[in-house]
Amino acid sequence: MAETVKPAGWRPGFWQKQAMWLYLIGMLAWWLADIAVLAIDPWHELKLMAAGLLTPELGKMEYLLTAIWQTVAFALLGVALSLFIGLPLALVYHHPLVAAVCAFVRAIHELFWALLLMQVFGLSPLTGILAITLPFAATFARVFHDMLRLTSSSLEQSIPGDRLSRYVYGRMANVWPQMESYIRYRFECALRSSAVLGFIGLPTLGFYLESAYSQGHYHLGGALLLMFILLIGTLKYWCRRMLVPLMLLLALIWLPQAPQLDSLTLLAGFISDLVPSAVVNASGGDGVLSALQTWLLPLFTEQIWPGLMATLLLALAALVLTHLLTLLWLPLACRRFWRLWFVGRGMSLVLRSTPEYLLAFIFVLLFGPSMLPGILALALHNAALLVFLSSRQADTLPAEVTQKKAMDDWHFRVLPAIYPNTMALLFYRFEVILRESAILGIIGVATLGFYVDSAFSELRYGNALILLLAVAALNIVVDAVGRAFLTRTDKSLHC
Repeated sequence: MAETVKPAGWRPGFWQKQAMWLYLIGMLAWWLADIAVLAIDPWHELKLMAAGLLTPELGKMEYLLTAIWQTVAFALLGVALSLFIGLPLALVYHHPLVAAVCAFVRAIHELFWALLLMQVFGLSPLTGILAITLPFAATFARVFHDMLRLTSSSLEQSIPGDRLSRYVYGRMANVWPQMESYIRYRFECALRSSAVLGFIGLPTLGFYLESAYSQGHYHLGGALLLMFILLIGTLKYWCRRMLVPLMLLLALIWLPQAPQLDSLTLLAGFISDLVPSAVVNASGGDGVLSALQTWLLPLFTEQIWPGLMATLLLALAALVLTHLLTLLWLPLACRRFWRLWFVGRGMSLVLRSTPEYLLAFIFVLLFGPSMLPGILALALHNAALLVFLSSRQADTLPAEVTQKKAMDDWHFRVLPAIYPNTMALLFYRFEVILRESAILGIIGVATLGFYVDSAFSELRYGNALILLLAVAALNIVVDAVGRAFLTRTDKSLHC
């Protein structure tokens, strides 16, 4: 008698399990997050903003070219200086101390660095340039180190000359196209960071955007926003390699004038205010410990712990929404599956070019200062970036993979081919989402940035420094966990 073969039960694959866990954690985050619409009539305000975007007013912006140029100048000088620092650091990044310092520096967002530097240099160009330079240099060091580490050393050993020459011409030249591509991407990020620095008073495009939207001048704000999107969208046309030295020279010449400040005196005052007077004046070891406990314990229970939890909840909720939006949006941006694919790509260009901070600011005006504006802003921006990168990968697949223009081919052929890379990008972006979640507190969302901004406003520099250390620690831990997960994922997929 023939043996009956029972059909095997369905078991979820590796990425299906990861998506299941992602959605379970995300649903819990959504349930615990402070999500509320606090505005009286958000839809009316949304209509006004949309009308301003569709009918921008260009005639009343005599300062437009100056604002755009200052945005470009801050970004250009910041990236140039960060390359000058980051390239040498990449050569010694294998040293644990160098890697630890770089991890700490890049874990703090450019806006937080700007708030810190403003206490010494004021609202000067140096504040804006250094705020971009510090985290970008640490990022360049890590990324370039990873690129150089993965190249073969055989060519390097075959080149005669000293060690530095062999390294430059044998190893660095081998990955220079990838490095150049990454520099261009970081410059686009620097443009967004430069614009956002205007929200704390620096004379970039964000300063005028914040003023226009805060005062309800939506036609003016729409024009400024469109100009910034156009600036990002045409980057490959105006940022040419041969023009960069000239642009750097012009950026140095036409920077805005810095206020006259005694930075050494401000620095000394800032350092003296880092530790509260109660701790400084305490006598004896027990007195100092008691004063420290009186200072740090309420700070941890009332600000650090609630801020950490709120930042994590917002980031996790944004992460799962990013995943959902990416899966829904991605087919609409692929050439082979929709005739109007350029509409999906165009929406991606608009939302990935608009800084998350600006999107969150607009949503706060619409819905009020809950976590909802931050979640929506982070999800839309990061989904747009993932759609852009994943749709380009889908377009490069061979013809036999996408032989039919049908959703069956999308679900069973194309999506499985690009999904691992999309998920890797999603988990990589979580570190960025977490950093952005923290700074959204500056516009009223109760994340760590809210307490950092309040501490600077109240001149409690010691509290601000402890809170920034908490921000950095959170990002370092999440980055380490994410890198370990991606390494484990890569090993499991290749077993």
